[in-house]
Amino acid sequence: MAHEDIIFLHAPSVYDFRKKPILYGPVSDVVPSSPIFEMYPLGFMTMSAHLERAGYRTRIMNLAVRMLYSNRFDVERTIARLDAEVFGIDLHWLPHAHGAIEVARMVKRLHPESKVVFGGFSSTYFHRELLGYDCVDMVMKGDSTEPLMVDLMDRLSSGGDVVDVQNLSWKDSDGRHHHNPITFVPDSMDYMDIDYGQMIRSTIRHLDIRSALPWKGWDRLPLGSVFSVKGCTLNCTECGGSCSAGRNFLGRQRAAFRTPEMLAEDVYVFSQYLKSPVFVIGDIRQAGDQYAERFLRHYRELGCDNHLAFEIFKPAGDELFELMDHCLGEWSLEFSPESHDPEVRRMTGKRFDNRSIVSTVERAMAHQCQRLDMFFMTGLPGQTRDSALDTARFVDQLYDACDDDLRMFPFIAPFAPFVDPGSRAFEDPDRWGYRFFARTLEEHRRLLDSPSWKNVLSYETRWMSREEIADTSYDAALILNQVLLDRGQVTRDEFEGRSRRTEVAKKMVHDIDDILARFEGEERERALFALKDEAQAIMTSTICEKRDLDWMTSGIWANGPRVMRGILTSKRVRRRLDR
Repeated sequence: MAHEDIIFLHAPSVYDFRKKPILYGPVSDVVPSSPIFEMYPLGFMTMSAHLERAGYRTRIMNLAVRMLYSNRFDVERTIARLDAEVFGIDLHWLPHAHGAIEVARMVKRLHPESKVVFGGFSSTYFHRELLGYDCVDMVMKGDSTEPLMVDLMDRLSSGGDVVDVQNLSWKDSDGRHHHNPITFVPDSMDYMDIDYGQMIRSTIRHLDIRSALPWKGWDRLPLGSVFSVKGCTLNCTECGGSCSAGRNFLGRQRAAFRTPEMLAEDVYVFSQYLKSPVFVIGDIRQAGDQYAERFLRHYRELGCDNHLAFEIFKPAGDELFELMDHCLGEWSLEFSPESHDPEVRRMTGKRFDNRSIVSTVERAMAHQCQRLDMFFMTGLPGQTRDSALDTARFVDQLYDACDDDLRMFPFIAPFAPFVDPGSRAFEDPDRWGYRFFARTLEEHRRLLDSPSWKNVLSYETRWMSREEIADTSYDAALILNQVLLDRGQVTRDEFEGRSRRTEVAKKMVHDIDDILARFEGEERERALFALKDEAQAIMTSTICEKRDLDWMTSGIWANGPRVMRGILTSKRVRRRLDR
């Protein structure tokens, strides 16, 4: 393979999941990726773009996607054929703790002279522990590392010293550990470009589309993403991206926003390549209502026609929705009240009442919102089994509010598998009613190798044990499924299929518990492998239907002419926007 200066590798959650008998459960039913968590962070693309502009050759390889597509894909052989001075591995969220370390070990064994650099939220939190692994040379800390990676590559390529590279933890030639403080924390996101064209050009250069896919199936139903903010103004109890987590371990004292006009231009640049939905990450009202208005009006001035999907962190009403109707052709919303119980929401850091939730649904459906995804959770602080089941029943009230409008898609799934390190709950579990089974990176890594998702859970609460969280998640899903049938959101056949799948998964959790209690050694392995095929058959959609998350769009091949036009005119488009 061609020489690259740096190759970014994204590992599956568990390596090698293809050879292990694991019941993944509903841990990823409400995100685009599978339980393998094959979706790599957007930072791969932004770092790649910065490095390419600085003259470095980069490549993104999504090993998890390649492994999902083919049981014959040989990870070791592929890595052995790679040629790079540096390999960058993400450990952003903890569900990659097992796969990321195993891939790093493989890289270091096959390329002992190359540097292995980790990055991401979890890498930052566990940077000292990461350097204790023989396979990790460096950790780039913080949430804004694009220019720092250029600086690091400049030093490494010239044989220079990395002693003063900002935010870097590293080992010297004697194996001593050094930790530079996090001093690069930009107060704006305007320094950064999100360049989907770079991913496309890299795909063409290497004739390898699957390695560059953000997740399996992205080529069939592409979805763009743009960031409005780094950090957050909210302080949700379990979130590692909350304002207190950013302040305490990322060095971020306040949220850094993208200028609303530049955010609109990010969408415009994406639209030059694909006429696909674009998800705007971060509530555009976090920096104030004027920010949201400036973004929407500038987007309208640019003349884009892509479907925009927004997340809202708090209830919204006519003023915002009328502006969206005026400025956008097609738009959708994602709203996560998490629970119907105001006291549970208060403990998670969300302070609004049920009336405002119902009103948000009613008003969004009265406007031109094309779909409204409503997300609820199980396993929250203060949440009992009865409360979680009542949350599923609460969806009936939402359908009443919108007259059974089928543009609303409700979901309920467990808060899993880990509570984020750095979050208020992780740092002060007694206050929030959590009991943890893992605190260190290594302890989380070992949990991921468990045969059942219930045993992967790093926590239980004062109100529900691990077993109760698992059983309640399935039972709440069955209640919600009945609501969906009653309201006409699913057909009788779909209802029966979902219910049957949920019941099978629930029984399998108990079957695995029985196997673990009764057998040991080879006998246990044989009994677990007897369940492997059935477990894999339900791993993508366990209690929810994964395709319910899809925005209807055309695949990248149908966008072929647009893609080529975007590549040919990208410099001209950038010059226009710079003016």
